[in-house]
Amino acid sequence: MSEVKKRLEYHSRSSGIFFEFNRCLFKKKSTYQAIEVIENPYFGHVLFLDGLVQTTEKDEFFYHEMLAHPALVAHPDPQQVLIIGGGDGGVLKEVLRYPIKKAKLVEIDAQVIEVAQRYFPWLSSCLQDSRAEIITAEGKDFLQNSDRKYDVILVDSSEPVGPSVSLHEENFYQILKDCLAPKGIACTQVGSPFYQLEPIIKAKSFFDKFFKVVYLYLAPVPTYPGGIWCFAFLSDTVEPLSVRREAPSGLKYYNLDIHRAAFVLPNFLKKQME
Repeated sequence: MSEVKKRLEYHSRSSGIFFEFNRCLFKKKSTYQAIEVIENPYFGHVLFLDGLVQTTEKDEFFYHEMLAHPALVAHPDPQQVLIIGGGDGGVLKEVLRYPIKKAKLVEIDAQVIEVAQRYFPWLSSCLQDSRAEIITAEGKDFLQNSDRKYDVILVDSSEPVGPSVSLHEENFYQILKDCLAPKGIACTQVGSPFYQLEPIIKAKSFFDKFFKVVYLYLAPVPTYPGGIWCFAFLSDTVEPLSVRREAPSGLKYYNLDIHRAAFVLPNFLKKQME
C-alpha cells in the first residue's frame, strides 16, 4: 500500500489548505517556476505553480466561468478575445463556448501548457478548435508589440510572484487599455478579499485612473485562499449589468442571476472601495 502524503499551502503563518495524495504525477522546475501536479481523491488532478494551487479538476469551473462569462455576456459583439496567462486552458475553454472569430492565449511558460495538455484534458479539446491560438510569450511584452485591438481581454494571472509580477503592475493596465477596441472590456482576477485586501485596494486605485467603468465582483473558489475570490470588470463604455445575451448552456456555476448577484459587495469590501 502506497504511503499517503500531504501537500500544504499556507494562507497565513498559521493556517491554510492541505491535499492528501498517493501519487505525484509531475514535478519539475521550468525556466520560470516550479510546476507540480498531484492526484487527490476528492479534487482529482491539482496543479501547483511555485507551491500555490492554480486549478483542480473538481472546482475549476467556479474560477474559469466567473473570469470569462461576465465580460462575454456584457459585450455587444465579442469577436476577438485575448487571454493573458491561463496556460491550463480553463478560461480558453469558456471563451470557445461563444461564436467568436479568434481566441488567443498568451502564456509565458510553455511547460505549463504541455503539462495541462497531459493532465487537464479540456485544454487538448480547445487546441483542436481552429479559432484557438496559443502563443508563448510574456503578456506585457505581447501587448506592447500588438497592433490588434481586442473586444475582450481576460487576465488569468497567478499570484504576484515570479513570472506573473508584471501582470499586477499599474503600467500593465495602461498598455492593456491601449489594446482594447472602443467598446472593449477587460476582466482580471485581483485576489482574496479576506487575505489580500490591501493589494485589491491598490489595484482598484489604478484601475480608476485608466477606466471609466470599474466594478469589483466576487465568486466562490473552494481551493483558493479564503474560499472567495475577487475579480475586476474594466471598460470605458460598457456597464457590467447591461447584459447583451444569454449565457451558454452546460455551465456548472454561472448564470445571469449569479452575474447580477456577483457585483453586490459585502459591507467590509464596499466600505474600502468607497
